[in-house]
Amino acid sequence: MIRVLIADDNAVLRRGLKDILKYTLVNTCFGEADSADQVLRQLENQEWDILILDIGMPDRSGVDVLREVRKIGPLLPILILSMHPEHEYGKRVLTTGASGYVRKDCAAEELVVAIQKVLSGQQYMSAALAEHLAREQNAPTDDHPAHKVLSKRELEILRWLGSGKTVGEIAAQLKLSVATVSTYRARILKKMDMTTTAQLIHYALRNHLVD
Repeated sequence: MIRVLIADDNAVLRRGLKDILKYTLVNTCFGEADSADQVLRQLENQEWDILILDIGMPDRSGVDVLREVRKIGPLLPILILSMHPEHEYGKRVLTTGASGYVRKDCAAEELVVAIQKVLSGQQYMSAALAEHLAREQNAPTDDHPAHKVLSKRELEILRWLGSGKTVGEIAAQLKLSVATVSTYRARILKKMDMTTTAQLIHYALRNHLVD
C-alpha cells in the first residue's frame, strides 16, 4: 500500500489529485491536509510514503514547512506542487530538501512520473527546470567572462559594436562585407547567450572592452 499525503488548501485540487492517482498508482491510500499545522500533525501521527506539498500553504510558506518536515522525516520523499514557474522556486526547494518540483498545470502523466521517480529514491525535475539549472551552472563568472569564448575576430567586432558603430561602419572599417559582419554579430550573440546589440554594447561597456 502506497500512503500518499496531499497538502494543499484547495479542496478541489486535492480531490483531483486523488482521482488521478487512484487510477494510475496501484494500491494507494490517501491523507489530506489544508494547512501547515495539519501537515506536521499528520506526519507525527502516521507513517507516509510520500508527501505532495503545495508551496503556497495559507498559514506558512511551503519552504518553511519543507524545513520542518525534513526534521520529522529526513528520508520522506517530498514532491513540491506549485503554480509558480520552475525558475522561481525550483532550485530553492530542491536545495532545501524537496525530492522534486512540478507545476500544478502539468499533465497528469508528468505528475505520475514525478511521483514514481521520487518514490524510487530519485530526484525529479522537469525538462524546463533542468535546462534552467544547467544554464545557471554554466553562467559566466568574473573568472570566466562570457567574451572569453569569442575568437579574436569576434572579440574585435564586439569592441566595435560596444563603441556604438553600426554593422555597416564596422564592415567599412575592417574591409569586410556587411553580410560577413552581420554573421559575426549573430555568432557573438549566440555564443554570449544574448539577443540584441544593445545587450552587447552594455556588456562591452561594463567589462571595459571599449576605450
